[in-house]
Amino acid sequence: MKRNNLLTITAGMLILFVSAGCNGNADTDHSQHTEWKDYGGGPDHSKFVVFDQVTKSNVKDLQVAFTVPTYDNAAYRFNPIIVDNVMYVLGRGNSLIAADATTGKEIWIHKGLNGIITKGVNFWQSKDKKQKRLIIFLNNTMQAIDANTGKSITDFGETGKGYTDMRLGVDRDPETLVKMISTTPGHIYEDLIIVGSSPGEDPFVGPGDLRAYNVLTGKMVWVFHTIPHPGEYGYDTWPKDAYKYIGAANTWGEISIDEKRGIAYFPLGSPTYDYDGADRHGANLFGNCILALDAKTGKRIWHFQTVHHDLWDYDLTAAPQLITVDHDGKKVDAVAVAAKTGFLFVLDRVTGKPLWPIEERPVPKSEMPNEESWPTQPFPTVVPPFNKQVVTIEDMNPFYDAAKADSMKKRIAAAKVGLFQPLSDKYETIAIPGSTGGANFGNTASNPDKGIVYVMTKEAASIYKLKIREPKKQNQELSGDRLTRAQAIYTQNCKACHGADRNGLPGGGPAIQNINRSIELDAFRQIVTTGKGRMPPIPHIDDAMIMDLYLYLGSGRRGANDTMKVPPPPGPVVDSGGVDVPAFPPKKENGYPADYTGPKALYIESHNWGEAVADFTTPPWSSVVAYDLNKGTIKWKAPLGNDNSSPDGKNRGAKNGSITKGMVVTATGLVFATSGDGKIYAYDEDNGNIVWSYDLGRANPGGIPAMYEANGRQYLVVCSTGRLMDKTKKEEDVPRGYLVFALPPKNK
Repeated sequence: MKRNNLLTITAGMLILFVSAGCNGNADTDHSQHTEWKDYGGGPDHSKFVVFDQVTKSNVKDLQVAFTVPTYDNAAYRFNPIIVDNVMYVLGRGNSLIAADATTGKEIWIHKGLNGIITKGVNFWQSKDKKQKRLIIFLNNTMQAIDANTGKSITDFGETGKGYTDMRLGVDRDPETLVKMISTTPGHIYEDLIIVGSSPGEDPFVGPGDLRAYNVLTGKMVWVFHTIPHPGEYGYDTWPKDAYKYIGAANTWGEISIDEKRGIAYFPLGSPTYDYDGADRHGANLFGNCILALDAKTGKRIWHFQTVHHDLWDYDLTAAPQLITVDHDGKKVDAVAVAAKTGFLFVLDRVTGKPLWPIEERPVPKSEMPNEESWPTQPFPTVVPPFNKQVVTIEDMNPFYDAAKADSMKKRIAAAKVGLFQPLSDKYETIAIPGSTGGANFGNTASNPDKGIVYVMTKEAASIYKLKIREPKKQNQELSGDRLTRAQAIYTQNCKACHGADRNGLPGGGPAIQNINRSIELDAFRQIVTTGKGRMPPIPHIDDAMIMDLYLYLGSGRRGANDTMKVPPPPGPVVDSGGVDVPAFPPKKENGYPADYTGPKALYIESHNWGEAVADFTTPPWSSVVAYDLNKGTIKWKAPLGNDNSSPDGKNRGAKNGSITKGMVVTATGLVFATSGDGKIYAYDEDNGNIVWSYDLGRANPGGIPAMYEANGRQYLVVCSTGRLMDKTKKEEDVPRGYLVFALPPKNK
């Protein structure tokens, strides 16, 4: 494929939209901003509401009106759905709960949905509002729950037995697929549920096909191949048989939908394997693209590729923001896409044409054998990046002690640094943002009609070095780099619940020493990738990492605290566990086709998505950035959170970043943002000043907050279920659950 043809549009589709009078300047429609009826607020994923009770002048009076407790010690990251005065949340050991949105009183509980995705659910209702259902994903199935009664809809799905097997319909042997549900909910469009997937990042995982299903029958309506098949657009950007063995290029992040036009916008991630592209020569469409599809048919309208032949795991995950801006003297409907690279791409929503020039600039060439890195990458020329993209000794954290500073200076001097610097097995590569930096899921919002976009940033660097991938063996010992990596995986993902010594925590997770004596590797893999009980799934963990973690947990003495805290009596339980699903057989191993003769991807990155260094540069390490896209400029940038361990004690930005945090934007000029320091902040949209904050008392409030009106009163709800921040307090003295804020009642 020619490099100047990386952004294209189907001419017939463009003519259709122009002739329909939809080439920008759509009528303002606030109907989707009056209910928090979907993950991220509504189909456009703006997280914007038109409610006017809470203002800059009275936000200081917000107080906790009530709490919907989760009754367990799990760290949830769920975005509540609120429709018709009913709030739907996750709690009580992965149970769906319907609660009165004005009091928190439980209406019904569907308990024990083990393996359910933990970020949110999808809500649909008929036009007369009599039929209401929640579309959920768990353990590689899609299921439906009656939102009025809380009971499973047992005749739903391709099977007619209450479920759709999400491994089917992607033109691969389903028994070779580990995880074909997404870790993030899809979106409802009319009578369709539109979804992505999270197949993982190991070689030979499933493809990232985009799909739509009927919400009433659960049957597939359309599928789009993100790794094109013969005869499909983009097929020539891959080796001829890549569609048989390459995986991912998937939307595991957040979909946005222009309901009026019927266009769905998908942020797509990297193809496998993330850091070794020897077996996928070419630009690799539709990996790392913002892709616009006809929501009814799945037909491609346009695409723009933000990284060609990705070698850095620079997935697109954050919700594309659908905005209207003043541009060149006219109103233009645009889409703004925030990337892990720190770039914000701003494109015409109908045509995909950049509003300001985006240049293809030369980048360094890979020195790895059989690797053919792409010679150029796209750089926006007007819209400034929201993250640091430079790594020098002068940029290094000034608060490092002498030993740490000396060590880092030597590593910088010996490494190759910079954005789009290919990885090597001979030296370290340092990139900022790294693979866990930039913008991630939950990290974008907007005031759509004003053309203002908000991005939560994570200023995290990654240090990379490739090594030969070792063959998988179930019975082996860890040592050297693999032991170091396993310890890092455990610290990042497991320590908070199971303790530093893997021996469990009082009132927390169970001891998991010697876990491989009681559970087989395949079962362990299933738990890690899809979750179980109160344990959420761990996104973006590949088979090599799972193997190392499994071996790491296979040593040591079991502790006395072998079970999680048992929840109290279950309340108004109406159903349990979803529908019965047959046990899927163990995953089959798969690989290159028998007649494959091309180069193979042999290398793996030696750390967990690169050695993440969250405090590498000068602070702050996390911020909220406001863009005025009528001008293409940054309006303000404000630190997010306070790292209380900083030597200078100043507000320097949360060290843990913003990867699982979210925002709410109001028509009254407020931007609410949760932070890793256990607080929620309200920023003034005009200047970024903090006008209110509240200490939740628990670290890393998960999920996206929500705002809604019920019985004439405006509420803000925040999921706060993390670890206790102040160790001098008792667990029972700090609310754990969904904290619901409101202004004091007028009659008080």
